[in-house]
Amino acid sequence: MGSRKGIECSNWNQRSRATSEIKLNLHGSCLTLDKELLAAKSSKIAKILAMNPRGDLSHLLHDIPADQESMELVAGFCYGFEVDLTPENIIRVTCLSHYLGMLESHCPENLLTKALLFFEQQIIPSWTNCIKALKHTRSVLQQAIKLGLVKCCIETIIEKVLDDPRLLGEPCKILNCIEEGSENEYRPNARRKLFDINWKPEGLALLPFELYETIMEGVILSQVPREYIAASLCEYAGIWIFTAVETRDEIERNSLRNMVEGLIRMLPEDRTIIPCQILFKLLSYAIVFKCNEECKNSLEIRIGKQLDRASAKDLLIPWHGYAKEEKYDTECIKRILKHFYCNYNSQDLGKLKLVAELVDKLLAEISSDISLKISTFVELADMSVAASMGTQRSYDGIYRAVDIYLNKHSHLTESEREELCSVLDCSKMSVEALQHTAQNERLPVRVMVQALFIIQLNLRKTVSEEFIDPDRRFAKSGEEEEKIDEEVRAEIQKMGSKVMELEEECSVMRKEIEKGSVSRKKTNIWKEMKRKFGCVSTSANSNCQMKKKKMNPR
Repeated sequence: MGSRKGIECSNWNQRSRATSEIKLNLHGSCLTLDKELLAAKSSKIAKILAMNPRGDLSHLLHDIPADQESMELVAGFCYGFEVDLTPENIIRVTCLSHYLGMLESHCPENLLTKALLFFEQQIIPSWTNCIKALKHTRSVLQQAIKLGLVKCCIETIIEKVLDDPRLLGEPCKILNCIEEGSENEYRPNARRKLFDINWKPEGLALLPFELYETIMEGVILSQVPREYIAASLCEYAGIWIFTAVETRDEIERNSLRNMVEGLIRMLPEDRTIIPCQILFKLLSYAIVFKCNEECKNSLEIRIGKQLDRASAKDLLIPWHGYAKEEKYDTECIKRILKHFYCNYNSQDLGKLKLVAELVDKLLAEISSDISLKISTFVELADMSVAASMGTQRSYDGIYRAVDIYLNKHSHLTESEREELCSVLDCSKMSVEALQHTAQNERLPVRVMVQALFIIQLNLRKTVSEEFIDPDRRFAKSGEEEEKIDEEVRAEIQKMGSKVMELEEECSVMRKEIEKGSVSRKKTNIWKEMKRKFGCVSTSANSNCQMKKKKMNPR
């Protein structure tokens, strides 16, 4: 408060004891002030005193728009001290002086005139001061809106954004996790910092949401470039939403819900300017705070349109509910995948392959969830396979997820393991994956034998090509040729030993059946094994014959 800023309320109270006093309760604090000194500056207090010269006036000022700090500033002015006006207190002081009627017509050089002059000269021309002023208006927001103070600040902010959109923030730089080999992150563009390290404006993200939303709606209508709008929205979400914790306070939950819904409503439609990571985080919080279905559905559609830019970790959306036991929200994941496939209209199959690989990684992540149902696993895998038909994709990722699932769910029955492995196609697996499959005892025997047959076919194809094209064979060095021959012999030996073991088991069981020493239960097991092998038999002949639809190894 100027040269006598440090004056205490107690000093004012001592002087006021000699005259009439007025006591005001402001947010739990009591201020005792001199009626006559207030009336000299305030037309409102003067009128009240004229009507109630000896009455208690405190109940007549119950709606006074003031906190303790602003009331002390006004009281100090009434006692003859200079008022220390700042961007942080100017709107509150202006609202209070207007409420008290501190006009020039009542007293020359009154406070309202001084406050409005300071607002016009120091606040309106400055981006930073406008934001500082708005930031501290929460307690008098409705009065400030009625007086037009908020409108003046907002108009100034929008005008300055139109002149320099970078005031909203630097556009997000999207890193494609597939291309960059890292997580799909968003980072501010650092180009500006290379030339002006100290350039850091006061951010809109510091404002209460009701003010921020009004400003951003005006910015959007003014057709500011969308990448800068997205940058501001992402920054605001990072400060106010992504740091929030789940709360049981209904008022706070409603506030956060409104904030999430408002931000999602203002997001630009362009799929290239908002990182997938931000969209997935917003979706998670929309689920946590129980936002409306329209809000969540719009986010799922946005994510689906740019799913090829996501990472497997982004898709791990926790389940929030009571009826379902699964750890992750697989229903939401399936909806996002459907949105991707339904909105895909490009001739480039590369993105389909990227999403198929993404689903493979996702399945590997969620397979360790002990409560994940086989039907859910199979449905996700089938969606990936069906959408990537015609592309040169490998089934190694799906096999890895199946192996993890079998390892974590050791209690599965034979029929359940068969259902799980129905998503595998051994003919589209790499040599390494086939070798692992042929030796993986967690798999059904049918899958192991199928892998052995594919290995045998691949070896025969390789040998045939060597003999058909002798130039290709002799073009290789002797060392390479010897190495290939050793690998071929080793694979044939492994395959032969495995097939012999299976044949011995079949022979033993067949002899037991013929002797009649096998129980009905074991007979059923033998039939089940023949079914797994893809064999058919008649009552006259129990020898196995390959089904016609099976691949002939020769």
